[in-house]
Parts: sequence; structure tokens; C-alpha cells
Amino acid sequence: MQYRNLGRTGLKVSAYGLGALMFATRIGNPDPEDSIRIVHRALDAGINLIDTADAYGDSEEVVGRALEGRRDRVVLTTKFGRPVGSDPNQQGASRRWIVRAVEDSLRRLRTDYIDVYQLHRPDPDTDVEETLAALTDLVRSGKIRAFGTSALPVSDLVEAHGVAERRGLLRFRTEQPPYSILSRGIEREVLPVAQRYGMGVLVWGPLGQGMLTGRVRRGQPNDVTRARMMKAFDDDRRLEAVEKLIPLAAEAGLTMPHLAMAFAITHPGVSSALLGVRTMEQLDGLLAGMDTALSDDVLDRIDEIVPPGTDLGTLDQAYLPPALQRTELRRRPPAERAAS
Repeated sequence: MQYRNLGRTGLKVSAYGLGALMFATRIGNPDPEDSIRIVHRALDAGINLIDTADAYGDSEEVVGRALEGRRDRVVLTTKFGRPVGSDPNQQGASRRWIVRAVEDSLRRLRTDYIDVYQLHRPDPDTDVEETLAALTDLVRSGKIRAFGTSALPVSDLVEAHGVAERRGLLRFRTEQPPYSILSRGIEREVLPVAQRYGMGVLVWGPLGQGMLTGRVRRGQPNDVTRARMMKAFDDDRRLEAVEKLIPLAAEAGLTMPHLAMAFAITHPGVSSALLGVRTMEQLDGLLAGMDTALSDDVLDRIDEIVPPGTDLGTLDQAYLPPALQRTELRRRPPAERAAS
């Protein structure tokens, strides 16, 4: 297993990390004991990064049980910010919620510190200074070692770094965006900016939410399509790219998952790519390719199929800023339009 710097935090993380969404018993593996065995297998294989979130159902509890006796050898990251209840204040990036959320995560994870605490999605309703101040206090109290973001727009990253510098606060040290052969948009700005600021980058979705497994083909039924992802799977551009990538992988003597994972960790700005496995078989299959390195010829051909900086389609969990979700932010009031 390769180990890389997590930005300039001083932490070393494995090139493959373990994403824990599928350890939630309601949406992933229904057997916690099996998930614990998967975690142990990953640790034995050299993976030292585990990523979860408070919004992943009981995933934190499963991870906490799995890490008993092994906690100090793991870089443990979790996230806050997404709704975890009906109370409108049980979400977001306010000091009030951050202070409560971190205590809940520490309890579920059965640990007294979190290595990297991440804002799960941007919170436009909260002043970034309030968020940075609360997270800085958590670092100084020893409850977290560093903090980061997930899917934060580049403009917000730059603003946050400026606020931290002006106010004498600690800054975001990591970013967790989606990244795969089919979703290369972060190559335009996110990765260069992260490198400029010395941020570690933990990418999720390296298998394109199942499309890069080799089991999704044009016009054929498959076992990875989920109802909420139908739009992404039906996107002709993504399917066309997959049909071109499958023979490329075969010519290179690789499986599609190994090609996809190797691509995700090739970029120098990527610290670790998260494996979102649900079964031991899935984990073992991906670990078998962890030493795969792509040649320049293969990478050039991937660039021809999906040009650098290009996103094909939209992931089902992609962040949409308020300006794209709320029509009133894109249109002048009717009366004002009529007057003009």
C-alpha cells in the first residue's frame, strides 16, 4: 500500500481509504459483524484511513466497534452538517450544532478525538467565520486534530482561507469532492487550489457510483442501478464513455474497477480515493489492484475519451448551490422585469 501526505497536516494516509457509507445497516450491509470484518480486512491490508459521517445512519457506531483496540493506527475522519433529525437546528455549520454534533460523533465512534472533522456540505446560511471559530476551538480543546470540507465550491474555499488568515483562525485542511474518469470537473480549479493551499484531497465515487465496474452496459440490465440514480445511468454521454473504456481496460490487461481506481489516485493533488464497499468480495477485488499504475499511453487514451476537467452528467449526490436551486436568485421580480 502506498502512503501519501494528507496535504500539509503531517498525516500520512493510504492511497486507498475506506468509505463507511455502506456499513449503515439500513442502506448498506445489514450485518454489522460482517462490516466489522471488512474493516479489519482493510486495516490488515494496509488501509489506514476510514471515512464516515453522522448522516450515514448507524455507520459511525459500526466503525467505532470495529476500531476497538486499533484506534491509534487509524486516521479517522467523519462529517457533520447534513440533517440528522427533524429539528432545523440539527444540521448546518453553526457553532451551536457543531459543538453538539462532535460530541455525538465521539460517543458513537467510541473515541476521544477525531483526526479530521469535515463539513459535509456547504451551509450558505452560516457565516464562515462562525464555522471556522467553532472548529478552531475544537482543535484547541483536543477533540479534533484538523478540519476540512466536502464539495465546497472553489470560491468558498478561497474565501474561507482569507477569513482564517485575517481572523487568526485555523483553516480548512482537507476537501472531499467526487472524482472519477466520468467526473473530472475538479481538475479545473478544485485540485489546483487545494494544492496551492496545501490541502489534502479525499475523493469519493472513484467507480462512478457503479458505472465504472464494467457491469453497466448500454441497453443491458445490471445489478448496480438504484432507483435514485437512474438519471445518471441513463445519461448517453456516460454510457458512451463506458463503452469506450471497457476495451481500453481489456487491452491494458486490467479490470474496469482497477483501471478506475488507478486513475483516481494518479493525480498528484489526490491524497486518497475512498472505497465504498459493502461486501468482503468487493473489498478483496479492489485490493487486488492496489499496485496498479497506468502508463502514459493509457492515460492519454482516457483523456481522449473524457477530456481533462470534464464532467459527464451529474452525480446523484452532487452539491447544487442556492443560485441553481432557487429561481428567485436568478430572476428579477416580475414587476422589475416589466419596468425594464
